[in-house]
Amino acid sequence: MSSGDVPILPRGHHHLSREEVSAAQRARLLTAIVDVVAEHGYAGTSVGAVLKRARISRETFYQHFTDKQDCFLAAFDDAANLLIAVIADALGPPEDPVLTRLDRVLATYLGVLSEAPTLARVFLIEVYGAGPAAVARRLAVQDRFAVAIADVILHGQRWRGGLDPQFLGRAVIGAVSALVTAHLAADEPAELPGLRGQLVAFIDALLDDQASDGPDHD
Repeated sequence: MSSGDVPILPRGHHHLSREEVSAAQRARLLTAIVDVVAEHGYAGTSVGAVLKRARISRETFYQHFTDKQDCFLAAFDDAANLLIAVIADALGPPEDPVLTRLDRVLATYLGVLSEAPTLARVFLIEVYGAGPAAVARRLAVQDRFAVAIADVILHGQRWRGGLDPQFLGRAVIGAVSALVTAHLAADEPAELPGLRGQLVAFIDALLDDQASDGPDHD
């Protein structure tokens, strides 16, 4: 969504409550900062540019956020929470096979990013220019995904011990993150869904390896 897609609040008399007006203003500001950061980078984004894009006053901005980073982090949190909810839904019932569940998650994740390349680029690449707090937030979300993957692996029918499932979860998420970031940096978001098959094969190989008895040391 671009800021132009967010409806402008009506001037003069209207039937919106104060809460509805505030929510609409916040939504415009969050959408605007994503758009401006996507175009100019985080360092090149000013509060003034966000205000111009959102068509909202400076006074109103500071009623919602303390500064540019606060606004950016709020936008990040909203996007992350939405994605986490979508991923959780994609996991499906725990009795499904591990690869089936992870395949659904990958299909959903890669599909969402390919369909929202602006959000993907801002929150997977530009986030690193938004300071330590933003990077910590990004890594915390990545860790939540890793924990979810580890839980699927740990409770899967193929789990027979071996490597720590938390390590496997981080390995999977690390591989996904690196591949996705490379495609976004190359401006190839449409290629993201094509990673699904290779990533599923990668996970399949990891599960087979950890389930084996290991090398013969006799």
